[in-house]
Amino acid sequence: MPHRSPVGPDPAAAPLDRVNTEPAEPGLRRTVGILAALLRRITRRDWRAQDKIPRSGPAIFVVNHISNFDPLAYGHYLAWSGRWPRFLAKDAIFRTPVLGAIARACGQIRVQRGAADGGTALAEAAAALGEGKSVTIYPEGTITADPEGWPMTGRTGAARLALETGAPVIPVGQWGAQEVLPGKRLTWPRLWPRRTMRLIAGDPVPLDDLRERPLDAGTLITATERITDAITGLVAQLRETEPPAGRWDLRLGRRVGPRAAGR
Repeated sequence: MPHRSPVGPDPAAAPLDRVNTEPAEPGLRRTVGILAALLRRITRRDWRAQDKIPRSGPAIFVVNHISNFDPLAYGHYLAWSGRWPRFLAKDAIFRTPVLGAIARACGQIRVQRGAADGGTALAEAAAALGEGKSVTIYPEGTITADPEGWPMTGRTGAARLALETGAPVIPVGQWGAQEVLPGKRLTWPRLWPRRTMRLIAGDPVPLDDLRERPLDAGTLITATERITDAITGLVAQLRETEPPAGRWDLRLGRRVGPRAAGR
C-alpha cells in the first residue's frame, strides 16, 4: 500500500523556542537550529503522536536505526516535540575531527565499543536522567541489517537503564531516512525528489511488573523484547504492513524467535 502524503500545516514551522522550553547546552540548541533549517528545505515531514512525548522529567527514548541520516530526522522530530536529542553515540563519532567536537558541545554521551552494554555510558545516561533530562538509545546498537529494514534483536542497555533508574521508556518508530542514505556506508544523499521523514511516538513500554524482579538475564531479555516489540509495532504503522515473524539476529545472520532475540 502506498504511503499517504502528509496533510495540513508543517509541524516544524513553529519557532523552536515556542515548542521547546527545556534547558539545553548552547551548542546543542545552535546545532539543532541550524540542522532543522536545512531539513525543512530538503525533506518533508509526517510527524505523528507528538503528544506522547513527555515534555519534562527523565525519559528514555528508544528508536529504530535505519540510516546514517535518521539521527537528523529523529532529532528534528524530538526537538519540535519539546525535548532535546541526547544520544548514546558510538565512540567513532567522538574520534572524528569536527564531528567529535560538535558531539561533545551538544552533550552527547560517548559509548566505548566493547564495553558491556556501554559501561560508563550507562552511568552518564543515568546521571542525565537524574537531572531530569532525556536520553535516546538505539536498542539495536547499529543500523539494521534486516533485509526488509525491520528492527533487529535488541541489546539490553536500554532495559537495564530503565530498570535501574525507574525512568519511563518511550518508543519511537521512524521510516523514510533510509531513502536519503541507504545502507551503512556513507554515500551522496538522495535529495530529489524530497523524501518524507515519518516518525511516531508510542505509549510508555510497560515495565512496572519487572522493576521488583532480580536484574538478571531473564528480566533484561523480557524487558528488551517488550521494548523492541513496541518499536516494531510503531514502524509497522508507518509502513502500513505487518512485520515478518521473528527478528533478524546480526550475529546469526538470520531471523530468530522471541526467546533468542534478546541480548
